[in-house]
Amino acid sequence: METIKKYLEEKGLDDSQIKDFLETHSKEIKQFIDELLEKQLPKPDEDVPYSEVIKEEVPTSEITTTEENPTQIEENQKTQTTDNQQQTDMPKVFDSGAQPDKEKAKNDALAFQIKNKQITFLNGKVNQPYEIDFDFETLEMPEIAEVSFEKLEDIGLQYFPEEKKIKGTLTQAGDHKIEMKFKRKDWEEGKPLLTREVVFIINPDPRELWSRNIPTPEDIEYYKPDSDKAFVKVESKTVKEGFLKLSKREIARKDMVAASQRGRSHAIEGKPRDDDFALYYDEQTEWYVMIVADGAGSVKYSRKGSQIACQKALEICKAKLLDNKDVFDKNREQENRNEIGKILQGIIGSAVFEAYKAIEQEAQEKNTPTKDYATTLLLTLCKKFDYGWFVGAWWVGDGGIGIYRQDPQYLKVLGEPDGGEFAGQTRFLTMPEIIQNELYTRIRFDVVEDLTALILMTDGITDPKFETDANLNRIEKWNAFWADLNGNNEDNAKVDFSDDNEQSADQLLKWLDFWSKGNHDDRTIAILF
Repeated sequence: METIKKYLEEKGLDDSQIKDFLETHSKEIKQFIDELLEKQLPKPDEDVPYSEVIKEEVPTSEITTTEENPTQIEENQKTQTTDNQQQTDMPKVFDSGAQPDKEKAKNDALAFQIKNKQITFLNGKVNQPYEIDFDFETLEMPEIAEVSFEKLEDIGLQYFPEEKKIKGTLTQAGDHKIEMKFKRKDWEEGKPLLTREVVFIINPDPRELWSRNIPTPEDIEYYKPDSDKAFVKVESKTVKEGFLKLSKREIARKDMVAASQRGRSHAIEGKPRDDDFALYYDEQTEWYVMIVADGAGSVKYSRKGSQIACQKALEICKAKLLDNKDVFDKNREQENRNEIGKILQGIIGSAVFEAYKAIEQEAQEKNTPTKDYATTLLLTLCKKFDYGWFVGAWWVGDGGIGIYRQDPQYLKVLGEPDGGEFAGQTRFLTMPEIIQNELYTRIRFDVVEDLTALILMTDGITDPKFETDANLNRIEKWNAFWADLNGNNEDNAKVDFSDDNEQSADQLLKWLDFWSKGNHDDRTIAILF
């Protein structure tokens, strides 16, 4: 080691550089010396005495010495061999030819230090601000006077040496190789720079991973558009007032809006939308009908099942409402609520049952199990009477139905979501036990003086916006949800719920495109406002 140290001193390395080199390469130096000794003193064959090998390889004048003190001769040979070999087989980084090159030796030693320094940078996220502290003095290399970076600008970053920071807005996802350039304290123009490559890892934006939107092929069986929307405008009503009913007053009446959007999990694969909805206002009876359905994504014809359920239930509601028009006209007083409830119970029960039978018939014609058309179903009928809004509802599956009033605060959730044993499980209209045992027990009624909105929605909305089933019963979550619909969100997507706003359908469809990590199911919502 002393010989190697002396050699390095002659090359111009100072004590710290020599120490660093010897510590780093101690294993390699030992192996290097062992290999030289093995070449110089090969082991003899088993049948040849060791002394005979020595006699063949050394001059006669040394044979006697070897016989008298063989150990000493062997050590001398090792020293001589090691010294000779060092002059020719030192690492090339320090080999500058016959004459010492101190400048190159210093650069090589410093380059070696830089290469073995641990330099890492925190991962970033594309399109997000990035800022980290970077002080090259913490690298503990006193010979370095200045550090710069190349290609940082390519990924949206800059190095600010005065602030000792690297910052900017990251522009490209991926693993990016950036060059660091180091200047020695005695660096002058024309002298080489020492370089080190580092890697910046920029993670992609999850939204970009889900941004692919492949249209559903129109030639598939039971095709439906990837999105749908509807607005039902209900004109203001003229009422007569005063002692002789001579004065007239216009009363604004509530409208309905709905939108349905294929989820990102379907869009990236070009699969169809499974949700559906239906809206209807009966001018003769003044009843509102809203229906939403969520086809089970795990079965092949659920998109048709949800469509059949909505259309058939609406068809039955229309017919039954007209059949009872005279009864509704007579029963406008508060004491007749029970009679209205009984009629409504019959209408809702018939609508749900016929929806189930229509799906069953389709399945039979297709010669496939009814469960292949599995779908949830949420249905409401409501009308404004003199004593307030009479609301009837039926609900199977997940999602939610709620009557919400902003001021004064009021909330009524008209049912309970059917959660399964595992996430994503629920119950469906197509399950025979639902029709046989629970058809009428699932009906709910409420009478309220007024309401801000009556809302039906599939779990593509309740999951990200309410998070848990329990939260559906918390008024503060509905306050936040209503504020969200009115523009209090990161996208500034707003639905204008002013009277007769025909643009509300487009606005609601745009609102449905909100981002929620892990929530990429179809989204459908219907609102009376």
